[in-house]
Amino acid sequence: MFDRLKPIALSALIAIAPLAAGAADAEDAPDASTVVASVNGTDITLGHMIALRAGLPAQFAQVPPEVLYKGILDQLIQQTLLEQNMEGDLSLAGRLALDNERRAVAASQEIGRITESALSDAAIKAAFDAKYAEAPDVTEYSAAHILVETKEEAEKLIAELEDGADFAELAKEHSTGPSGPSGGALGWFSAGMMVEEFQDAVEGMEPGEVSDPVQTQFGWHVIKLNETRTKDRPELDDVRDEIEEQVRQDALNTYVEGLLEESEVDRETGDAIDPELLNQYELLED
Repeated sequence: MFDRLKPIALSALIAIAPLAAGAADAEDAPDASTVVASVNGTDITLGHMIALRAGLPAQFAQVPPEVLYKGILDQLIQQTLLEQNMEGDLSLAGRLALDNERRAVAASQEIGRITESALSDAAIKAAFDAKYAEAPDVTEYSAAHILVETKEEAEKLIAELEDGADFAELAKEHSTGPSGPSGGALGWFSAGMMVEEFQDAVEGMEPGEVSDPVQTQFGWHVIKLNETRTKDRPELDDVRDEIEEQVRQDALNTYVEGLLEESEVDRETGDAIDPELLNQYELLED
């Protein structure tokens, strides 16, 4: 909805103008029903303005309140005038957009109710314990590698290392990977962060050990495992935002799954539709 309002709102905010007197002083305690303007008998309320404001992009927070107030009110007045003087009825596309918008607003409100009611201290602690406190230890690896194109090149580098060559210097000289200039250093990583063949090789090594040639989709690697460590578990306060989001998402998923089980949803016709029809915008023409 608000994407369609931005062009008017932005143009209205180009020039800074003082807040018109009267709207804020009309009542001692304005509320959402307070009328801020009337257009041919159609009221625009403070609630309408606040609702529009709530949907504006984050950069509008930097706009002075008096400028934002005027821009939003001007926009609502312009839209009301255009609506009142619209020729003909709302188009099919417009009616369908309103249907979707009403559905989205209602769903958003319900999502807020469901997710916020799920945020209890007990639920947050349970989610944290399941993800961190009761989870198995996570091993992290610090390694370096030299990436070359052929197995023969890798074997030659291993021979040089066995003769006492410096791993970092060989990486700087021969590695084709982006870590080459830094001596092949890869920093710390844990399971799942590297391609499978590389990860398997590292997990089978001891600190200080150099691997045999390891082939991946990127080429041939000579890997040196520097050290390992057990990743520290975070405190709840360190990951509270993450855990709260997980609790919200889990609560929403559970609720929607329950609704689906209790409801009759027939999508057989929809599943038979050719997906390419989504691009047939002419179907929205009256």
